[in-house]
Amino acid sequence: MLTLRIFVVFAAAHVVSNFVRQANAVIAGDLRRDLGMDASDLGWMTSLFLLAFAAAQIPLGVALDRYGARRVVPSLMAVAVVGAVLFAVGESVATLTAARALMGLGTAGILMGGLKALSGGLSPRRFASVSGALVAVGSSGGLLAATPLALAAASFGWRATFLGAAVALAVAALLVAVGGRAAPVPGPAHADGPDGGFRTLFTSPTFLRASFLGLATTGVAFAYQGLWAGPYLTDAVGLAQVPTGNVLLAFAVGASLGYLVLGAAAERIGVGRVAGIAGAVFTGTQLMLAFAPTAGSGRLAAAFVLLGVAGAASGLLYALARSHFPPSLTGRAVTGVNLFVFAGGFAVQGLLGVWLDAGLGGHASLFALTAALSAVATVVFLPEARASA
Repeated sequence: MLTLRIFVVFAAAHVVSNFVRQANAVIAGDLRRDLGMDASDLGWMTSLFLLAFAAAQIPLGVALDRYGARRVVPSLMAVAVVGAVLFAVGESVATLTAARALMGLGTAGILMGGLKALSGGLSPRRFASVSGALVAVGSSGGLLAATPLALAAASFGWRATFLGAAVALAVAALLVAVGGRAAPVPGPAHADGPDGGFRTLFTSPTFLRASFLGLATTGVAFAYQGLWAGPYLTDAVGLAQVPTGNVLLAFAVGASLGYLVLGAAAERIGVGRVAGIAGAVFTGTQLMLAFAPTAGSGRLAAAFVLLGVAGAASGLLYALARSHFPPSLTGRAVTGVNLFVFAGGFAVQGLLGVWLDAGLGGHASLFALTAALSAVATVVFLPEARASA
């Protein structure tokens, strides 16, 4: 019963976190129109969410190991509430950029806090399944940030929609503070201390391989789901806003399914093996989108479903990192992988905007670039796939 309660409150908070992270893909046209942004402005502004999220991961890992999720997560979420309100009322690119950073910082502890609270007493394969379920439920926020957001923005405007998101964040923070009150509080920090703990992580080949694959799959998926998939569908493929929202909905459905499907598969054939397969599928799907996009046949939506499924590899990589280190380093292990995922998403999201503004290629070329990145990461990860537990 305790595990279920912890699962529910953190999953609810993660739903809202995913909504605010991914919303700009649907409202990108509104932001360009209302604030006069070009592709670089939009890319860097949107990606500040990921940068702030990534920057929080190292201190967050120490705080989770030392104080526990029930103390850390609601405090951070208050910052996200401020960011959502600021985004709703902001009148300049600088204001919205600061707001995105506050939202990223404020939601940085939700998933990692949930994984820390749920990590005790589970085998690596079982943890992969449970953590996958947590991320899958939370990823339904991406469903809300697709067609429902497109309809809400058309009916009420994007500013009113973000005020609603601020209210939802506040309610979710309260749920974590109250419903997560019985979550286990960690014991004393490991003898290595925070610095020694991270030194152990960053000298581990397993951790580095897992983190690179997380960057090149889930981090890249974040860059598209949070922004560039929308302009790709409107500018390169020629879809209108609501059909674009429908394909993004398919993308979000794929991500939600992916965390469940990959976690269940990992229980049967091993965490590392399934993560390696996901990396290969992610690469192949991007190549198809780069060179053979097809609108109006269902093939495009199906490709985005597959991209979402394979891009959910991070759920497995958290489990791999967690199983490789002692319980006293669980918080730092999962937040360390998350650092690479979100820092990579930030860098990819911003640099793709620079690529477009420099005229080096169109929106379809972006998928070719990121396919090359995920191909390299998948090859580097092969030793872990062969040694899968």
